[in-house]
Amino acid sequence: MKVLIIIPAYNEQENIKNVVNNLINNFSEFDYIVVNDGSKDDTGLICKKNNYNLLDLPINLGLAGGIQAGFKYAYEKEYDYAIQFDGDGQHQPQYIEKMIKQMKESNADIIIGSRFVTSKKARSLRMLGSNLISFIIRITTGKKIMDPTSGMRLFNRNMIKKFAYTMNYGPEPDTISYLVRCGAKIEEVQVQMKEREAGESYLNLKRSIQYMLHMCMSIIFIQCFRKKEKLV
Repeated sequence: MKVLIIIPAYNEQENIKNVVNNLINNFSEFDYIVVNDGSKDDTGLICKKNNYNLLDLPINLGLAGGIQAGFKYAYEKEYDYAIQFDGDGQHQPQYIEKMIKQMKESNADIIIGSRFVTSKKARSLRMLGSNLISFIIRITTGKKIMDPTSGMRLFNRNMIKKFAYTMNYGPEPDTISYLVRCGAKIEEVQVQMKEREAGESYLNLKRSIQYMLHMCMSIIFIQCFRKKEKLV
């Protein structure tokens, strides 16, 4: 069994060393690849100085492009599983084994590392947006997903290929809703996440609201009418 941790990183010079060193020192049973998505800071330089496994993109492609590059690497290197793993220190690798176990037992296509399987969501504007996306996915697909915006997701070999070589497969909730409509088996596993260790998130309040609205519109008006694809 080969597992690859894909770490998309854009301007994560303050976090990337801690994230990768933790994987190397404590979770060496998993392979990893940092996808430096055209960072303007020293993210790429830090990775090179420390001889980290690195895909160094010359320009910023955005999260979807960076993740796709990681999936192409995973598929070409014949990995069985790939996990999307943030470079900001929020995701905790001790839950990866639990996610893999659940995928094996349930034969799922995607396992979401969810903050809200057994834990309640906090009352905040951001969580209100998450609830809205969950509600829309449920009424359009019939599938209840508690943490649709979680960026910690495990993919099987078939999904690795799909995300690597299919257009319009972004690592976002609207793609999850589309895959559910196509018959993909998607499950959630309870995890805990940390707050960002350093640096600033791209999603400030204004962008968070724009993101939530964009996801809702995409799920309702695009993904619901998108032609279904065969997943195998």
